[in-house]
Amino acid sequence: MQVRTTSLPDVIVFEPTPHHDDRGFFTRTFDAEIAARHGIDGALFAQDSQSRSKYGVIRGLHGRAGAGETKLVRCASGAIFDVLIDARAGSPTFGKHEAFILDDESFWHLYVPAGILHGFQVLTPSADVCYRIDRPHDPSEDLAVRFDDPDLAIAWPLQVSLVSDRDAAAGSWARLAKSLTG
Repeated sequence: MQVRTTSLPDVIVFEPTPHHDDRGFFTRTFDAEIAARHGIDGALFAQDSQSRSKYGVIRGLHGRAGAGETKLVRCASGAIFDVLIDARAGSPTFGKHEAFILDDESFWHLYVPAGILHGFQVLTPSADVCYRIDRPHDPSEDLAVRFDDPDLAIAWPLQVSLVSDRDAAAGSWARLAKSLTG
């Protein structure tokens, strides 16, 4: 498994090596020893979740207030355009975003530290996205920014087919940034 950093501090991409043969494939989706070498204690993950979404759907952009939420995200089936936005006040990349293609061919997964907003768009007929989360979900701490916020100017690759009512009603990046920085 290869490991690399990104332009957003503390975000890590784990790049497994799938083994293919006539039966299909086998790949490791998490390795505690490799994670520990990069400062990640795999025992801290408290919850696993999975979503299934259809072509063109956008989920996000979500985060958590308070202590935040650390995630390990991967696409188990299909492909997604995955976006991370640095919402950590004081970070040198505050307000910057980076995008990744996560799919069921490369099996990359992202280590997303607390304070990063996360969202994705489905690029295939459907996609299953798996999340390992470091603490149980508390809806009172939910943060959200509209996927089409002009200040973020995210270049989503497809026309949006559907977003949830919650995501459609999300606030602006400017409003969230002001609340995070005082």
